Amino acid sequence: MSHVEVHRALLALIERGERGALATVVKDAGSTPQVAGARLLRRVDGTLVGTVGGGAVEHAVITLLDQVLVDRRPRLVALDLARDLGMCCGGRMEVFVEPIEGTPRLVLFGAGHVARAVAAIAPSIGFSVTVVDDREELNDAVRFPTATRVLAEPRDARDELAITDRDWLLVVTHDHRLDEEALDTFARGPHAYLGMIGSRRKVKKVLDRIAARGPLPPLERVYAPVGLSLGAVSPEEIAISIVAELVAVRHGLAGKPAVGAHLRDVPDEDREP
Repeated sequence: MSHVEVHRALLALIERGERGALATVVKDAGSTPQVAGARLLRRVDGTLVGTVGGGAVEHAVITLLDQVLVDRRPRLVALDLARDLGMCCGGRMEVFVEPIEGTPRLVLFGAGHVARAVAAIAPSIGFSVTVVDDREELNDAVRFPTATRVLAEPRDARDELAITDRDWLLVVTHDHRLDEEALDTFARGPHAYLGMIGSRRKVKKVLDRIAARGPLPPLERVYAPVGLSLGAVSPEEIAISIVAELVAVRHGLAGKPAVGAHLRDVPDEDREP
């Protein structure tokens, strides 16, 4: 298989926001089944694109790819083909194995000032952005030049969005009803993260209204109020606090617990009157 096919498969994986692991032969010496530059891509579904030589060496590299898919830690491995793998060719290869993380999608429910500021920053830290808002005068190419735009209310956009567990969701609409609708609809499905803007009182009130209709959605990956505590006031400052939280969550260093952990008992003085 040519390098071009591996590159195409790698690009497609990244554009779809998927994960994988890539092995690249970075050095070869003596008699080896492949030379430096050979690549093998493993997708999360187990399918392979490319080759690093077949046989025992490929089996060993596939095992390494599987490990990297789990721990997401790159590694450089030196293989003596005769000593380590019992291959008669007797050469040596160095293989670099790395995790591949596709471009995650950040879905913004709302096209107001905060959403616009977040959409301007998020691509610089590796997110593609989709904006969901039925207001054509706000959800347009002038305000969101690099985003995919969906002109619909949150619930009506559910089928078109086809949210997966790789998607990050941010609820920043102009209407408490729409915030509630987005949280209730999308927290019940797959997602990597869901954040909702608002005070502790507002969040508690939204949860109370949802609970009055039936069971609450799962809240393990829901962050509300959204954003790290930076004293942010302006839309731009709030956007920075939100994007900082995205970075913290991505690296396992979230600055505060999910909504279910810190809103079970909101003090009376922090409740809506």
